[in-house]
Amino acid sequence: MNQRLGQALKYTGLAAATLSILGAFYVAWVVSQAPPVTALENATQAVPSVILSSDGKQLGRLQQNRREPVTLEQISPWVVRALIDTEDHRFREHGGVDWLRSLKAILRTATGRTEGGSTITQQLARNVFPEEIGRARNINRKIKEIVTAWRIEDRYSKDEILVAYLNSVPFLYNAVGIEAAARTYFDKPARELDPRESATLVGMLKGTYYYNPVQYPERALERRNLVLRQMVRRGDLSQALYDSLSDEPLQLRFKRLEEAPETAPHFTAYVRKWLETWAETTDHDLQRDGLVIHTTLDSRLQEAAAEAVEQQAQALQHVADVEWSQQGMAMQSRSLEDYAGAAKRAKAFDYFWRTRGALLQEALRKTDEYRDLRKAGRDDKAALATLKDNEAVTARVRNALTRLEAGLVAVDPSTGAVRAWVGSRDHEVEQYDHVAQAQRQPGSTFKPIVYAAALQQGIPVSKIYTDTPVSIPLGDGKTWRPTDMSGSTGQPMTMWEGLVYSKNTITAQVMQDAGLDNVANLARAMGINDSKLDKVPSMALGTSPVTLLEMASVYATIADQGRYRQPYVVERITDKDGNVLAEFGAQPPKQVLSSEVDDDLIDMTRGVVRQGTGTLVRSRFVPEGDLAGKTGTTQKNMDGWFMLMTPKLVTGAWVGFNDQRVTMRSSYWGQGGHSALLLVGDFMRRAVKGKWVDTKTAFTTPERPPVIGMHEWGEAPEEVVEGDPSLQDPSMTDPTLADPGATPPVENDGLVSDPANTAPRQPIQAGGDTPRTAQELGDALRNMGRDPDTGAQVQRSPMAIEPARSAAP
Repeated sequence: MNQRLGQALKYTGLAAATLSILGAFYVAWVVSQAPPVTALENATQAVPSVILSSDGKQLGRLQQNRREPVTLEQISPWVVRALIDTEDHRFREHGGVDWLRSLKAILRTATGRTEGGSTITQQLARNVFPEEIGRARNINRKIKEIVTAWRIEDRYSKDEILVAYLNSVPFLYNAVGIEAAARTYFDKPARELDPRESATLVGMLKGTYYYNPVQYPERALERRNLVLRQMVRRGDLSQALYDSLSDEPLQLRFKRLEEAPETAPHFTAYVRKWLETWAETTDHDLQRDGLVIHTTLDSRLQEAAAEAVEQQAQALQHVADVEWSQQGMAMQSRSLEDYAGAAKRAKAFDYFWRTRGALLQEALRKTDEYRDLRKAGRDDKAALATLKDNEAVTARVRNALTRLEAGLVAVDPSTGAVRAWVGSRDHEVEQYDHVAQAQRQPGSTFKPIVYAAALQQGIPVSKIYTDTPVSIPLGDGKTWRPTDMSGSTGQPMTMWEGLVYSKNTITAQVMQDAGLDNVANLARAMGINDSKLDKVPSMALGTSPVTLLEMASVYATIADQGRYRQPYVVERITDKDGNVLAEFGAQPPKQVLSSEVDDDLIDMTRGVVRQGTGTLVRSRFVPEGDLAGKTGTTQKNMDGWFMLMTPKLVTGAWVGFNDQRVTMRSSYWGQGGHSALLLVGDFMRRAVKGKWVDTKTAFTTPERPPVIGMHEWGEAPEEVVEGDPSLQDPSMTDPTLADPGATPPVENDGLVSDPANTAPRQPIQAGGDTPRTAQELGDALRNMGRDPDTGAQVQRSPMAIEPARSAAP
């Protein structure tokens, strides 16, 4: 018997020793997982990184919550008293853990009355190290919390712990810390909080959602008075003051703390995404490290761009509103002022919606209200009928679909630095970025790539083509027959004219000579390196969707002597002390066009601005300077583009509707030369006026006389991309889009012939592929009523297209 007892005691002792050793190892392991408190100062004094423009203006802050750290002197003493009296009245006495309170909490919890026993220091440990400690109710978390609290108490003073706690505690509505809370709930700084307000905020700490004074004022009031009673109990508030305060209402002055509006929200969003990758690979915390991101954006150019987009897009919105208001065209004017006045009386897009029932139904099916009705048991027909009777919902859907959108970007061609970026008319309404996200058909703005590929193959700008319809087999029995809105003349014209006047028939022939593969490869080399290019013949006329940023890159390549530079947005990143952590800047250029080819291309695109489809930019907005560019318009006026080049800045704009079944109605206002050009022109006018852009510097390519063939040009033709039947979207051939009330095509794109000019015009003889002499060119231009030096028309009718006077800077 004694022997058995001895053995039992022996084994029990061994088991106890083993468990003790294992327990010690377990505790040691848990302790090793507790966070080092050397990080407390950085964690509680986190500084969000900021994004700056190139001229030092703040564009945005990188933080999830609104946090405004303050010192103890900047906090009302009433807050400190209320906190200690309610949350941890022995705070000044314990070493991080109040064992007596913890024991009471365990006993009360065992009797069914849950009570927390954590001290302020323990709560601080959880607030500052939520991932390392966690909030699960288990022994692991409690041990790590206790160890961390001890470490905090050992390293920091009680006042430092109080400040760290009050600066790190969350208060809902993205407000973190007592200062942000004071401004959110009472619209005052923390140092001005009175006993009643202090008790309200401290009372929230037991459960911010449950005691939210905004949503649950009765609960918050009851909790506030309990805190005040605790202050009386601990001797920090007199009974008389409590009696007077407890009867008062909460008296909130609730005000959400909003970040200052960002100057360039779409640009900043693009930078943020780029920074996330950089921070992940370099182990930086953008929300805490206080980094300074120096970007390429020029705040002055950005402001000019935003104003130009806002005013000109609104003016074009008036055009669309009026033209779609009635079955017959309500008015046919070339003055934006006329449309602005008519828009006040017109019922915007009324005729459009009376004939687009299917489109409205499709849009209503995408709303949350429709989904809620279907979940409630309504069938499709009943749900749609209910929504159609809801004027607020239908108005919201219609307005969203018929809101004209736009994008504008400006790039320094000599470096690739992005200087201005407007992704939509209003970021609060439309977050979708029409600079780097939206892919739309570029139309004729793609044509310079085609002509560049031809020039690379040795085809001269003087080569003669015949302006006649062509048929290009696509396979499977399909044929592509590109045409021009202004028709074909059947006459010879040079390749130079084909680009200047944006002739589809000529471009298709040039594409065949250049080779489709060569065109696609060159497009990639010049900057279209993200969007997919469909290598079909119609690609030459811009049917493959691309982004505006990519097209800006293409034109920057042309403007910088044929050298491609990848656009970039960040110059350098410094720490909060100004030390440079990383530098980026311009990438080494890659020569993708020979200097001879680029010279020809610049001169051809000069002709677009001088006498082709982009003359409005010079006649109305920027009369001086060496300018080159290209307009672009896609089928059914779905997209309007304009790209403008100077040696110092390349600017591009796109205008259209997000849903491509909604378009500008008239051919005139649907063209890029009358829509997107307005945005670019207005922007450049502002930039030149402010002296932020140098237009006096000329391209290295000397300006040359026009290289024209036998065709007589009095007016620049309209341009429109011809689609490829193999690429057609069924929605684009919807018969409901046919408009019997539409105006006939306007055979003009920027030039107005002078009826008084009655001088006879003789056919211009072209010497095959050999350019004419300067004398012959001068005589030809005089016969056409143009200046022999510039190619510009000598006498012009007053241009009616101009921004509304109220919108002019």
